[in-house]
Amino acid sequence: MTVTSASPMSNASEDAQLLDTIERWTMRELKPIVREYDHEDRYPATVVEQMKELGLFGATVSEEYGGLGLSAMTYSKMIMIISSVWMSVTGIINSHLMLALAIEKFGTPEQKAKWLPKIVSGEVRGGLALTEPDAGTDLQGIRMTARRDGGDYIINGTKTWITNGAEGSCFALLVKTDPQAQPRHKGMSLFIAEKGDGFKVGRKLEKLGYKGIDSAELLFEDYLVPAERLIGGREGLGLQHALGGLELGCINVAARGVGLAQAALDQALAYSQVRKTFGKPICQHQAIQLKLADMATQVRAARLLTEDAAQTYDRGLRCDLEAGMAKLFATEAAVHVCLEAMRIHGAYGYSKEFIVERLYRDAPLLVIGEGTNELQRIIIARQLVERHPV
Repeated sequence: MTVTSASPMSNASEDAQLLDTIERWTMRELKPIVREYDHEDRYPATVVEQMKELGLFGATVSEEYGGLGLSAMTYSKMIMIISSVWMSVTGIINSHLMLALAIEKFGTPEQKAKWLPKIVSGEVRGGLALTEPDAGTDLQGIRMTARRDGGDYIINGTKTWITNGAEGSCFALLVKTDPQAQPRHKGMSLFIAEKGDGFKVGRKLEKLGYKGIDSAELLFEDYLVPAERLIGGREGLGLQHALGGLELGCINVAARGVGLAQAALDQALAYSQVRKTFGKPICQHQAIQLKLADMATQVRAARLLTEDAAQTYDRGLRCDLEAGMAKLFATEAAVHVCLEAMRIHGAYGYSKEFIVERLYRDAPLLVIGEGTNELQRIIIARQLVERHPV
C-alpha cells in the first residue's frame, strides 16, 4: 500500500496501517542498501523519492495543507521503526518537518498557504538553520545578521552542521535583526530562506557516523530575502519561533534512540544464541545474561519515556520536562546499549561486516544533537523547581 498526503491518518486503525506500511518499506527498501550507502557515505536519492510518495515530508503537517496530520505518538513510533533499520533517513525527515512546523505554528496565513503545500509534497525540502561555528547550544550567541533595506533584508554570515544543507533548497534561518538588543533574544528573527544568489553551500562535513545524510555549511554573502519571508511578519520573535519546534524535535531524537537501542539489543540477543564458547551459547553465560537484562530494561524504559512525552505533546501541554527526560534517557541508553552489543559480539562487533559497528558510530550523535544532554539536565531541573515550588 502506498500512503500519500491525500490519505490523512485520522484514527488508530489507519495509524496502525501506516506504521505497518513503513515497517514493510524499511525491510524492502532500506535494509538491503544501508551497509553500502553507510560505508560509502552516499546520499539516498531514491529513498527520498520514495518518502515523497509515502507522504513522509508532510507527516506532522495538518491535513488542511495536504499533510498526514500525524500525532506525535504515531510520528515517534514511525521514527523508531525507521531508526531501527537506518537512523540517517530520519534526519532527512525531522529537519524538514522542523521547517514546516515553524511556518505552520508561527507563520502568517499567506506564508502557510504558499509554503506548506510545497513542503508537504517534497517540492521544497530543507530544514532548520540555527547553528553557527561559534554558537550551538547558546543560540543567542549567533552572529549572522539581517539588515533591512527597503522591502528586503540583506543577510550575511555562516551556518554550520545544517542537516539537508547540501540537498535541501529552503531553510528556516535564524538571524540577528538587531545585534545590539538586550536581552539578546529580542534582536533575533527567523526567515524562510531559499537558495539563490548570495546563498551557497560550503563544505560537506565529514562525520563519524550518521552517514548518507548531508551535513553542510551554508554561506550567506549579501543575500537578499524579501521582508514577506520573515516568519510571522514581526522582528524579535525568532528565538521563540526556533525553540517552539524543539519539543517535537527532542521527541524525534528520543525515538531515534529507542530505534537504535532496539536494533542493537536485537542483534546482541540473536548473536548470543548462536555464538558458542566453552561448549555452550554465550547467552547461557551469566556475564552475558546480565548485559542483556540491563539492555532490555533500558530499551523498554526509553520507549515508555518517549511515549509519555509524545502523549503530553498531543494533549497540547507544555512538555519540555517530559521531552527532555525522554531525550536524555533514550539517547544515553542508545549509546550504552550499542556499546554493550559491540562487546557481546567481541571482535566481530568491531568489524564493518556486522550491523553493530554502524549502530555504535551512529549513537553518539544523539547525545549532542537537538540540545546536548547536559542542557537537557538543566532544563529538567529548572522545570522540576518551577512545577514544584515550596
